[in-house]
Amino acid sequence: MKLADVESHMQKAVEATQRSFNTIRTGRANASLLDRVTVEYYGAETPLKSMATISTPDATTLLIQPFDRKSLNLIEKAISISDVGLTPNNDGSVIRLNIPPLTSERRKEFVKMAHKYAEEGKVAIRNVRRDAVDSVRKQEKSGELAEDEARDTQDKIQKLTDKYIAKLEKLLADKEKDITTV
Repeated sequence: MKLADVESHMQKAVEATQRSFNTIRTGRANASLLDRVTVEYYGAETPLKSMATISTPDATTLLIQPFDRKSLNLIEKAISISDVGLTPNNDGSVIRLNIPPLTSERRKEFVKMAHKYAEEGKVAIRNVRRDAVDSVRKQEKSGELAEDEARDTQDKIQKLTDKYIAKLEKLLADKEKDITTV
């Protein structure tokens, strides 16, 4: 396994964690809150963002305007059963989601959720490290790499791991600040 591949896999783990962070509410309206919502549309699970325009007219409202008006009720139902925790208001042409201010308890729950996502990202990075180190050890045993080269490569892999875990820590700190800021 090449170092560039290892770095690419670790970067993807960080990006996946960032996408997970984006789905956590911070008290302000953000279209990425609905990224995980899928709608049962003509027998297939379809992402909401490919069925409607999602906009934020103000800091506390999300406006969902479906491309096909007939899908309005389906979208409303999908949002209701999703884990977003918001109640959709359907006025016949658009759906409005009012985002209530977060209570301190809810903020604590979201911080815990952010920590969970960060830990999942760290585990993914560590798994990439483990696979890479195993690959290097196999190459060393088979004689493809000298002992010194193998140790150097393992050190480089560890440095990459530390770098990407630090990135995750920074993302977590930023998200925590967003959540706790009133």
